[in-house]
Amino acid sequence: MTRTLLYVPIIHGDKDLGRIGAVVEKRSVEICGKEHWEIHKRVVTRFWEAIEDYFKKLNAAGLKIYQDGLVAEGELGRKIIEQGAAQGSSNYQIVLDLIKRGGKIQETEDVALLRAEYERILKLTQMRSPWERATAQIADGFGGDPLLKKRDRFIASTINKTLVTGETGVLFVGAFHDVLSHLPDDIAVEELKIREKVKDYFKLLVSGGDKEKFDRLARYLVQRPKAGG
Repeated sequence: MTRTLLYVPIIHGDKDLGRIGAVVEKRSVEICGKEHWEIHKRVVTRFWEAIEDYFKKLNAAGLKIYQDGLVAEGELGRKIIEQGAAQGSSNYQIVLDLIKRGGKIQETEDVALLRAEYERILKLTQMRSPWERATAQIADGFGGDPLLKKRDRFIASTINKTLVTGETGVLFVGAFHDVLSHLPDDIAVEELKIREKVKDYFKLLVSGGDKEKFDRLARYLVQRPKAGG
């Protein structure tokens, strides 16, 4: 028997971003343009509706749930999920429904790494010029993101330690994370959406590039997912 992980490369909605949501929204409109950003927000809504439809049909009994940004499990973890769901997070509403149907949330992230990432994102969004943002990114690893890589390794290690043979888990994590490359070979991964396609969508959203490809990827994102993407 193997271990199975359902992999959901997520698109964060504004309700998922908490206090920095308004700042991110403002910067995103500046980068993408108001009309393009409004289209994106509609795609995000339909994306989560499709994800919700998939999981409502899934037997959640015994499912282990790994959630981007979650630093607690048990009662505290459930309270965090309940608060996020009450604030309108589609992601957390899906997770809460899975918990109610027998799923079990896991402590997924390291709190110190997550706090450092939050502060870094806030700093980047507050920088006024593209030059400032580019300089900060270069200083943070010549265009790479060592902090994100540390988070990815931690998440993969957590999954490896807690998901046992014969069990199924689900990971909800941002599309620019690369947790998969750090997982051991005996974990069978089923991508509900192909991570590279989600990343390509975001790149085109920001660059304003190939409209036909962007529209095609947008249609892909709002389709009901299936194992294998």
